[in-house]
Amino acid sequence: MQTPVKIILGIDPGTIFMGYSVIAISGRKIALKEMQVLKLSRHKDNYERLRLIHVKVVDLIREFGPTDFAIEAPFFGKNVQSMLKLGRAQGVAIAAAMHAGLPVTEYSPRKVKQSVTGNGNADKTQVWKMLQQLLELKEQPEYFDATDALAIAVCHHFQLSSATPVSPKGVSGWEDFIKKNPGRVASK
Repeated sequence: MQTPVKIILGIDPGTIFMGYSVIAISGRKIALKEMQVLKLSRHKDNYERLRLIHVKVVDLIREFGPTDFAIEAPFFGKNVQSMLKLGRAQGVAIAAAMHAGLPVTEYSPRKVKQSVTGNGNADKTQVWKMLQQLLELKEQPEYFDATDALAIAVCHHFQLSSATPVSPKGVSGWEDFIKKNPGRVASK
């Protein structure tokens, strides 16, 4: 019996370079299907860049048929204009995924680094070295935006595989917990 394949599309949003990666999960094996960047000219109109991001995400969804969509969450910086542009790029990618009916999950840069390397402060080179080991990759891509997207997809896989709902002592909810543990309820 063949294990079902989960396909994860990871996106590192950006308005100059958008990293993207597609991985397939079969059992415990992670296989890289695609890892690249969408280069967006610095001279194009901002709305044209957003259109190109949307078209690329729609094309990736059509080509690879992902089951999950993971994207880097916005980080807070001092440059408001940059954050606004990044948020728009992220929003366009998320809208394309939602339109296709994909579940969307966001991860902070720190969470991605922590998940892949065990260190939330790891630099891009450390993240890439760990990805190389995990997926047995040889060549380094030209842009770290692509490896960041791969890290986001791998992080999502790790989060899904560790998310096993466990109910303590067979408890099925707060009401059941209170019935089974009356001494642990504090009254005001």
